[in-house]
Amino acid sequence: MPLQVSDYTWQQTKTAVVISVPLRGVSIRDADVFCTENYLKVNFPPFLFEVFLYAPIDDENSKAKIGNDTIIFTLYKKEVAMWETLSVADVDKKMMQSIREKSILQAQERAKEAAEAKAATRREDQKYALNVMMQIEEEERKKIEDMKENERMKATKELEAWRECQRRAEEQKRIQREKKSCEQEKQIEGERRKLNHKSHTRISASRNLATKGRLSENIFSEKLKENSIPAPRSVGNIKINFTPRVFPTALRESQVADEEEWLHKQAEARRALNTDIPEFSDLKEEEKNPEWLKDKGNKLFATENYLAAINAYNLAIRLNNKIPLLYLNRAACHLKLKNLHKAIEDSSKALELFTPPVADNANGRMKAHLRRGTAFCQLELYVEGLQDYEAALKIDPSNEVVQNDAEKIRNIIQGTDLKS
Repeated sequence: MPLQVSDYTWQQTKTAVVISVPLRGVSIRDADVFCTENYLKVNFPPFLFEVFLYAPIDDENSKAKIGNDTIIFTLYKKEVAMWETLSVADVDKKMMQSIREKSILQAQERAKEAAEAKAATRREDQKYALNVMMQIEEEERKKIEDMKENERMKATKELEAWRECQRRAEEQKRIQREKKSCEQEKQIEGERRKLNHKSHTRISASRNLATKGRLSENIFSEKLKENSIPAPRSVGNIKINFTPRVFPTALRESQVADEEEWLHKQAEARRALNTDIPEFSDLKEEEKNPEWLKDKGNKLFATENYLAAINAYNLAIRLNNKIPLLYLNRAACHLKLKNLHKAIEDSSKALELFTPPVADNANGRMKAHLRRGTAFCQLELYVEGLQDYEAALKIDPSNEVVQNDAEKIRNIIQGTDLKS
């Protein structure tokens, strides 16, 4: 049972009440203060100070100062007035218990509201921090995009400058060739004039000798006749222009109307394909032919220049994406470069274009299955790879190399060790 403290003192003004409670030698750390607008309690075992206030106070702005073994309370009144007493008179136990419970409930509600306000403030702070982080990330992303755009524009300008230099160099070479050709023509014309002058001189001399021989009628007339040989013909150039021919056959063996119609259709098709592709403007006419590009890619593949071969096949596919051999050959390049997913895509596309499956495209279909199966196996997808090898064996069941490779894949799937 705690001991009630009764030797406290209090003073008041119209706006505040000051209460001084002695601690009686108890440590400050052991003092527990609880205050609401109608109730004040200080618990410092074994003592207890409790007062049921005469009128409501502003407990949020009220103060408590602990020091020199004394607690001094400064309680601010809600209404400006002088109190008759510090505590309410004629308070029974039931009323005391009711005030205590009501004060505890008020304190709990205020604590709950404070906790919710604190949580809401924390959420707002987190939301603000998240927005700031998102804004910073957006600024960084925009900065990176601006840097990329600047680099792209710089590279474009450098490429345009390089193309301009190349064009000027080609123009300078053309001018030099034309100048050299003009000089050669002038030189040839000068030599021709010299030869003509010499021939005229010889003819005049021979005529003079013949005239003198006829007048003198000497015995040397026959020799003069023999010496009067006609002058050589003047030197000249004969320019021959051949009719350009796209087809290898001679013009007399060709059907001109059919050939012209075929060439017109090919030109229209290429023009339709190249309308929206500015990269083709610098290519020669034969370089815009998918077959020519395919042969070029095959030659580059043979020299192990796989990246250049892929570029040639890419350009050919942009011109005509219905040729299965282009995808098949590009898949071989990707296999060499270990671009396994791209090899699978190109092999699958080639198989789609090899339709219907007939004897003429059997070899291409088998190669497509083998290349896709090889890519699957290198990705350790042995089940899918075995399916492609078995599809290849259906096309050519007598191929021993494919049979051996398929058997090795089965052994890997079954978990048996392979023996070399």
